[in-house]
Amino acid sequence: MKYQHNLLASSSRPLRRLCVLCGAKIDANSTAKSTEKTQSAQRVAAAILLCISFCWSSCKVEPILDPNNPGVNTITQNASLGEIQNLATGNEAAMRNNINFYLDDVSVIGREYYRFSTSDPRFTSDLLGKGSATLDNNTFYTTNPFDARYRVVKNANIMIQAVQNTKALITDAQRKAAIAYAKTVKAHELLMVFNLEYDNGIRVDVSNPDSLGPFLSKDESLNAIQNLLNEANTDLKGNNATFPFHTTLYSDTASQFSKFNRALAARVAIYRKDWNQANTALSESFLNLNGSLTDGVYYLFSTGGGDILNPVFFPLNTPPAEDRVVQPSFITDAEAADKRLSKAPIRTSAASQDGLTSDYDFYVYKSNVAPIPIIRNEELILIYAEVQAQLNNTANAVNAINKIRNAAGLGNYTGATDLNSLITEILKQRRYSLFGEGHRWIDMRRYNLLNQLPIDRSGDDVWTQFPRPATEL
Repeated sequence: MKYQHNLLASSSRPLRRLCVLCGAKIDANSTAKSTEKTQSAQRVAAAILLCISFCWSSCKVEPILDPNNPGVNTITQNASLGEIQNLATGNEAAMRNNINFYLDDVSVIGREYYRFSTSDPRFTSDLLGKGSATLDNNTFYTTNPFDARYRVVKNANIMIQAVQNTKALITDAQRKAAIAYAKTVKAHELLMVFNLEYDNGIRVDVSNPDSLGPFLSKDESLNAIQNLLNEANTDLKGNNATFPFHTTLYSDTASQFSKFNRALAARVAIYRKDWNQANTALSESFLNLNGSLTDGVYYLFSTGGGDILNPVFFPLNTPPAEDRVVQPSFITDAEAADKRLSKAPIRTSAASQDGLTSDYDFYVYKSNVAPIPIIRNEELILIYAEVQAQLNNTANAVNAINKIRNAAGLGNYTGATDLNSLITEILKQRRYSLFGEGHRWIDMRRYNLLNQLPIDRSGDDVWTQFPRPATEL
């Protein structure tokens, strides 16, 4: 606040004083005779004292946070319900950021498709290990997905603090459910980081940016993610409260959201080869052997203002300067009647770049607003088949395999039913059912079968993991 006091003084020049408490400016102009100087000075002094007294009582301003640029403290100290909703919406929006780089990473190395780009040849050199090329620890395909996932983890940590400290009118059950929601989101994002880093391990404890937790080993990382999901589910399972916000991730009701949590837990459990825990998690998930294969949880996109489009979509027959085209063995290894080949329609002309050629478009996502699965029922049925095979429940495993084969227009499985044969068949069905959804490279790695992925050019490599980003060294 600034007050301007215009006072007459005895000087022939302006006399300016500044109130040291409120910054009020006092101007005194005088053309009076010298005999009036003393009285004038007294009036000025009185005015200053009056100003000081006024400022002391009415200009004392409490520090406030910038309402136009709210910081983290504003949210974590006492968030409103609207601010908690914004945190949830922000989490789900940010989960989509750089998803194209993540999917390109795992799908190109997993020999599902080629990512052609004349503007950046590293998609066909570094990711495929062309010649002497190796994976770079300080470039977009390493740092972008890594940073994007940890941004969501940071947002989820802020949301946990906000929900813990809010004085908004929510029940204890809602508070527990909201925190469990944030923990589930964190676990999913950490798993995506782990999928790229693998033996390098990941940081799980990043709640304090000034004192980050250590990088855990591979096994410790997976265990921590599983524990985070289990911890969250403790407050979700049987909790009939609705979240104090809306979510696009499966359900607004805690007990229903628990099914999404358990679906993720089943995925993590098979990565850990904990077949019994995977079996239990599946029984509490949204697995439905007779249900729609597409039921599940998705990243959503739209043409709405401020929203984003599906970044993996390219129209059919896009010029190879910027395109995704199918690695040819996806076609040659398939059974002829497989309906899932519709994900790879033939192009009007072959696409070639950097010594690689394909006649088939990658067409899993058929529009610029097509959703991308996070996890869906078809994956859960295949996880169920794998778990049943590993637990020596052969009939259950074959029944689940046949659910997938029949849905794809194929006859029942007639091969051998020993464990190795069943796993081979399950991995094949996962290859075609989950094509381009980010699983093939991970599946082949967890069964030590990366050496069976096709080599596209002499001297190419199949990488096991991405390097730890340079900023983390």
